[in-house]
Amino acid sequence: MNQDVVFDLGGVVFRWQPLVLIQELFPKQVRNEAEAREWAGQIFETFHPEADWALFDLGRIEPEPLAQRIAARSGLAEADLRHLMASIPSHLQAIPGTVDLIHELKAQGQRLYYLSNMPAAYADHLVRVNPFFSQFDDGIFSSHVQQIKPKADIFATAQARWPLRGQPVFIDDVQQNIDAAEQHGWQAIRFETPEQVRAQLVLRGCLG
Repeated sequence: MNQDVVFDLGGVVFRWQPLVLIQELFPKQVRNEAEAREWAGQIFETFHPEADWALFDLGRIEPEPLAQRIAARSGLAEADLRHLMASIPSHLQAIPGTVDLIHELKAQGQRLYYLSNMPAAYADHLVRVNPFFSQFDDGIFSSHVQQIKPKADIFATAQARWPLRGQPVFIDDVQQNIDAAEQHGWQAIRFETPEQVRAQLVLRGCLG
């Protein structure tokens, strides 16, 4: 059955482990997962759509003023925040099992899209260095449209822009984004592993 599939990127197509990254970058200041979690909470504020980091995802703030803003709020060093932001693109490595799924779905005639909260510089880097983006029929980055998941307007923009057939299957690793997609009338799968998503896609008739 031909079915449209919409992928989130960070945490689904690309590795996104901020606690691991923070511990790798700052081993002297961050000695364990609990301290990494505290740093992540200060920096990312659980990625809620009114957070400072959301402004970055929306394309409304550049890295330097963002570092200043988070430092003033959290007490973390601006230099450390700049180092973290500069290190994220290389951290975002493709997850092989998900990339295999993308190729298999495309080979079986499915239309593929992506819908991602992503700052413009990271988005441009990912598209430039990952040839499998050619498998996607289209995609939306939050920074390019100044809209962000889980708010309804970015789903409405996707619905208007793409020739979606029926209820697309949306894959994301964040429950509030899953909930938002379902409220928009889409089907949704919360990503845990590529193997778990593959099994769900087979059940839904997206993969033979």
